[in-house]
Amino acid sequence: MEFQYRNFEISLLLLLLLLSLSFPPSLSYTPFSPVDNHLVNCGSAEDATIDNRLYAADHSSRKLPFCSSDRSLAVRNEDPFAGSSSSRLYDTARVFKKPSEYKFEIREKGTHMVRLHFYDLNSSKFDFGNARFHVVVDKYVVLSNFNGGLSVKAPLVKEYLIWVDSDTLVIRFLPTESSKFAFVNAIEVISAPKDLVPNSALYLDSLQFENLDGWSNQALEVVYRVNVGGPKVTPFNDTLWRTWVPDDEYLESSSWSERLYFGGRIRYQSGGASREVGPDNVYKTARLIRSSNGSIPNVNITWVFPVAGGGGYKYLVRLHFCDIASISLELLFFNVYVNGNLAIENLDLSSVTNEMLASPYYADVVVDSYSSGVLKVSIGPSNESLSHAIDGILNGVEIMKLSNSMGSLDGPDSADVVLRHWPGRTGVLIPLVAAVLLVLSLSIVLRRRIIETKESIEWSKLPVNVSEFNAKV
Repeated sequence: MEFQYRNFEISLLLLLLLLSLSFPPSLSYTPFSPVDNHLVNCGSAEDATIDNRLYAADHSSRKLPFCSSDRSLAVRNEDPFAGSSSSRLYDTARVFKKPSEYKFEIREKGTHMVRLHFYDLNSSKFDFGNARFHVVVDKYVVLSNFNGGLSVKAPLVKEYLIWVDSDTLVIRFLPTESSKFAFVNAIEVISAPKDLVPNSALYLDSLQFENLDGWSNQALEVVYRVNVGGPKVTPFNDTLWRTWVPDDEYLESSSWSERLYFGGRIRYQSGGASREVGPDNVYKTARLIRSSNGSIPNVNITWVFPVAGGGGYKYLVRLHFCDIASISLELLFFNVYVNGNLAIENLDLSSVTNEMLASPYYADVVVDSYSSGVLKVSIGPSNESLSHAIDGILNGVEIMKLSNSMGSLDGPDSADVVLRHWPGRTGVLIPLVAAVLLVLSLSIVLRRRIIETKESIEWSKLPVNVSEFNAKV
């Protein structure tokens, strides 16, 4: 009896060991904790807690810890219906009547997420709808002639991924001559995980297909972040406090697509896509193509995204995949297209995820911008697709604009050009130039008077009654 009991214990221990080895690393997941985590509630004298994150007030009796306070004003929303807990960041704003800056201490060099929050406040002092300004982050122009007030009464968050290689990150706000002021409601500066931005990605256009390096050292603007087949994902449900929107608005045709929701566990693997790359809520939903009646449909699912055409910009397209639909391995094969060009042929998710279902995978593709002003992503069956199986799947899409050769994400001018021509500098130069001109004018007038006086003395006629003796002397 004791022998049987000991055998039972050994068997139980072996079973537990096997189960622990079969569990994916996600069970021992440690939440991401950024080294640099600056959250600022601009123009406010009170801290604000949003989604369990503390935004520090930048307005108090003390000197502002981040902002050049002598050139800015704190403004509160005068709308009597404002002030709900979900919009506390947009109750106040910091207004800049002259070029001003925020400075943030950087303890970890590398890529940082920079988010700028804007909202059109109701104010008797400023018409936020008329605000136009430039924003320079470090050495990159991120906004040029930006209409911060917009035309809709909804908060706007502009998000950037900036490579920082110094001990300080400076964000500059430069009012244009026409509006005379700039503003911002909240700022986030957060260290990014090291695997968030790739250093290498596939560069694809109609003429070439190659891997290129150096993408991580550029500035990127997040243009789209889409949860394919699923609902909106809010910052509270994302490991990096991101927002993912539904894909319905961008889907060209939904007649052949099928939505799918997965109720199981997403199996993150070491070296693969992490929760910081994409959260569970993105990988648990998808759109797919499913063959029926034993035949493989000759159709693609296409998403169309409006983008800024031309300007020398390239776009990084990140595609998120997770086979949450197949009942077995090695059944899913499909093609992936970007702008009509074949980006991935016969994608086999079983192979790239080490033969594991429900394990996430992502692919990065860089493409040029076209004059058409649209970017298209498509999935469809390949020549290895199987009947009575899934013939294509997509879980998420991210599109990020890469800075151009001038280091700009908005417009043709570099940061040096923008900073050299800001209106505040003109305001200093005009009095200086006027003073110089005044001094020059006075010196010219005085010089002329001196010359005229000298000439009158040298050439004056002698008196007619002067004596001959005096005349000879």
